[in-house]
Amino acid sequence: MELETIYQYVINGAKDDAEKGVRELLKEGVLPDTILQESLIPAMDEVGNLFERQEIFLPEMLIAAHAMQASMEVLKPLLIEGGIEPIGRVVIGTVKGDLHDIGKNLVSMMLEGAGFDVLDLGVDVPPEKFAEAVEGGAEIMGISAMLTTTMLAMKDVIEAVENSNLRDQVKIIVGGAPVTQEFASSIGADGYSSDAGGAVKAVRQLLG
Repeated sequence: MELETIYQYVINGAKDDAEKGVRELLKEGVLPDTILQESLIPAMDEVGNLFERQEIFLPEMLIAAHAMQASMEVLKPLLIEGGIEPIGRVVIGTVKGDLHDIGKNLVSMMLEGAGFDVLDLGVDVPPEKFAEAVEGGAEIMGISAMLTTTMLAMKDVIEAVENSNLRDQVKIIVGGAPVTQEFASSIGADGYSSDAGGAVKAVRQLLG
């Protein structure tokens, strides 16, 4: 089994093949971090690039992300056991009053595939819960909303973080169908992305 083969399995969304291939590489003595750094992360970067160039679309991106996630479930315990630190810690959730999760879930999977430790708070998340996650050590906060009525709650989340005196500890990125860069700037967010691939790039930039 070659690292390049896992790379292609993930891009093609071959979930079972990717998971089986990762297990085979581990049996052959390939280090978990090597598989992550040389197969999974490059594969998800390429998926993001393909999506950006409109060579693949949301369904293909989701399938690839599921293949990556299945591979990560095999690797994650070994990475933790080996003391491999994540690139950074991200907390993500959909604002209170909004039950949409497909976009958020895709961003979570893409970030995990890029080497980040991701805490997904789920949907309908109150501002205070976001703030508590920052206290737990999150360096990046991703806030999602899919409705024009609920995206206003993003400002409440940022205010909750500010009121907890935690704003200087976290960079905040927002996204979702109705959200724009102009809106993100108006509520004091540090970053914005219109899609999952862009979110990974934005998070990397925010962490320097």
